[in-house]
Amino acid sequence: MTELCDLTAVELRTRLRRRDISPREILDSCKARIERINPVLNAIVATDWEAVGKAADLAGQEIAEGEESKPVLGLPVGIKDLNDTAGLRTTYGSQLYADHVPNRDDYVTASVRKAGGIIAAKTNTPEFGAGANTFNAVYGSTGNPFDPQRTCGGSSGGSAVALATSMLPLATGSDLGGSLRTPAGYCGVVGFRSTPGQIPDLDKLIAWSPLSVDGPMARNVADLALLYSALVGQERGDPLSVGASPESFRNPEPADLSKLRVAFSEDLGFAPVENPVREVFRERMAKLGPLFAAFDVKDPNLSEANRVFEVLRAVGFLAAHKERFERFPDRVGPNVTANVKLGLTFSADDVAQASLGHTQLYRRFLGFMEDWDLLICPVAAVPPFAKEQLYPTEINGEALETYISWLGLSFGITLTAHPSLALPCGLDRTGTPFGVQIVGRRGHDLQVLQAARALEAALSDIDDCRRPLPDLDGLAAQAVSG
Repeated sequence: MTELCDLTAVELRTRLRRRDISPREILDSCKARIERINPVLNAIVATDWEAVGKAADLAGQEIAEGEESKPVLGLPVGIKDLNDTAGLRTTYGSQLYADHVPNRDDYVTASVRKAGGIIAAKTNTPEFGAGANTFNAVYGSTGNPFDPQRTCGGSSGGSAVALATSMLPLATGSDLGGSLRTPAGYCGVVGFRSTPGQIPDLDKLIAWSPLSVDGPMARNVADLALLYSALVGQERGDPLSVGASPESFRNPEPADLSKLRVAFSEDLGFAPVENPVREVFRERMAKLGPLFAAFDVKDPNLSEANRVFEVLRAVGFLAAHKERFERFPDRVGPNVTANVKLGLTFSADDVAQASLGHTQLYRRFLGFMEDWDLLICPVAAVPPFAKEQLYPTEINGEALETYISWLGLSFGITLTAHPSLALPCGLDRTGTPFGVQIVGRRGHDLQVLQAARALEAALSDIDDCRRPLPDLDGLAAQAVSG
């Protein structure tokens, strides 16, 4: 039997406006699902049900008074535990902030509230978002909804798991080197890394850097677009902010796939990718390719991406965490520690060469995309691995150089500053979700959403390509027995 929490955000919004249901009823359904499933997965980490209930009742009053301008009015939203939520515990996954309760909302949280969203809960994340897993010393690890002993990816893993199991209809994430896309791919949901500047970031320490962005996550593209419309905007405090029109994203019309030219790439020309992942991608490519006006296998030139990202990422970690590492070395986790130590080994010339290489890579990719409307590649190089494992150490029997080497498929796209949407595309050989990245031209975020919506509909009619669903009864049974 379908429960309210299983309905899409768009359908819930429609029924709220018709007064068929109330925000309180939706919240109660989500709360019941959380209580049933979360004990075995650990995706939801901080709640204040009394405060959330009051917010739901207030949203109900607004709806009764005819408020229709707020895009997510009355809908529960999960907020990643890197985002400040006034009055609700926010730990950043760090022991240093285990009892931290902010007195202000950050931009993302404030935008969700302004758009009528109900801040229902915080979702789990690794310490300061470091590592493409979801584990921290405050809350522990989050399991994959298709196999709780496997990783859900990270660092937006809690949000992805909450969505996959319908604990919440909408959630936020953030993405540096794949932190939003990897968990979306591993959990069978949708995640969008938009063009940097579309969603303002007023707390970014290196404001001119395009590497880290906040973004929406949802169970389908229409829901994601709805939340995205609540997050885009313009803020002078973010020098990259472009001032996108929120209304244009609210209900994107599906694109005509038969008019699009698409490049497919297994590895972006440089990333290590496990052979079974390549095989699944080739199978998907054979089914997706004929949907488009033209398609071909073409790799962009992202040479030097490994070194560029390694250096620039470490610079960001030095800016954010060097002082913490020096003052509290015994309370800072291994991922943050490794990145700070790595950053301290780089010289000014290393940073200069990385910045130069980044510029050259970006311009080459601009030229590559002139020939294509979309680039499609896998989300992740390996299937979900054991959740206790911080990262893969080898691919196809070959040792990886660094702990981020396995993320080339995602951080390669990060460096291009182009929008990328992670879309579910069936299961892989391990029985866990397989995802593809849909990369569009820089600034063409609406076109990416339109193409993704059309492709999502097409995939639903193709065997082995539709969005997979976890076994909720099986998870509930584990929660009871565990």
